[in-house]
Amino acid sequence: MAQDNIKFEQGEIPVKKKKSPVFYIVVTAAVLAAAFFGFREYQYSQAHEETDDAQIAADVSPVISKIAGYIAEVKVKDNQFVKKGDTLIVLDNRDQQMALAQAEAALGTAQSNVSSAHAGSVAAASGINNSKAAVQTANAQIEAAKVNVWRTEQDMKRYSELVKDHTITQQQYEQASAAYQTAQKQLQVLIDQKNQANVQTGVVTSQSNATYQNVGIANSQLKQRQVDVENAKLNLSYTVITAKENGYVSKIPVQVGQYIQAGSQLFSIVLSNQKWVVANYKETQVEKMVEGQKVEIEIDAYPDQKFQGTISSFSPATGSAFALLPPDNASGNFVKVVQRLPVKITFDNLNEDIMKKLRVGMNVQTVVSLK
Repeated sequence: MAQDNIKFEQGEIPVKKKKSPVFYIVVTAAVLAAAFFGFREYQYSQAHEETDDAQIAADVSPVISKIAGYIAEVKVKDNQFVKKGDTLIVLDNRDQQMALAQAEAALGTAQSNVSSAHAGSVAAASGINNSKAAVQTANAQIEAAKVNVWRTEQDMKRYSELVKDHTITQQQYEQASAAYQTAQKQLQVLIDQKNQANVQTGVVTSQSNATYQNVGIANSQLKQRQVDVENAKLNLSYTVITAKENGYVSKIPVQVGQYIQAGSQLFSIVLSNQKWVVANYKETQVEKMVEGQKVEIEIDAYPDQKFQGTISSFSPATGSAFALLPPDNASGNFVKVVQRLPVKITFDNLNEDIMKKLRVGMNVQTVVSLK
């Protein structure tokens, strides 16, 4: 140590060791690698858009009761698979059965009223025919009576000349005069009878018109009762709630004996016919995205598999616009927040077994190829 100090004091400068060339090669290689991978990532980002804000989606059919009533039976359990037409819920149908019986009884009464109205119409038509026949008979009798009046009048005129020169007796003349007067009275009687028959025909015709109107009223009431019966049958059918499509039943919150209101949603059925992805991309990412672009899909439940899809459509509004409490930027202080736009992505040739295992809401990562 002392010798080293002496050498330094005598003016000798210590020599630094040169660094190995390998160090510079490693640093240069690291910089080039970082630049290469950075450039590749930049190129990749220019041709792709990705997000992990994405989930599996499917059609969800709500099970809704069309009538109010008490639940008599619950035929399904949580998470059960059901087919279209399977019975889900049965309501107590005694009220509907009584309403149907009442409607059918009213229909029977309406049918009887129609039959009675038709019978009255037939009778009225027969009365009109009889009245018209009586008028025709009276007309024929009047014509005959007129001939008789004319004949007796001629006889009386002849007898009046003969009685003047005493060719006939006064008694014969009086008999001819009496016959003439009798013929006139008979003619007047027949005319009165015809007038009465005409009046009766008018009365019967009016009654017939009223009867025809009754037939129309009875037919209208019959149609109304038929509609009532169909409505009662429809309400009775609503007491059995069935599945509209194939799918899986969600959690069932209703129990036997529970009273439900008409239009209330009981639970839901997740349809099994098709599934897709809803990816929520930032509004700054969708500039170059269009329908038909290919998408690479990674499902968290299947990390070792990659699936292919296609952009099907874009939502007409951002997610916040459909929120329960949408933002009101016109009031208070405004803080700009990047919005997200839901994008529907359909699977390309998704395996049937995997599609059955997919559940709504599963997390997904999507990468859209912008080329």
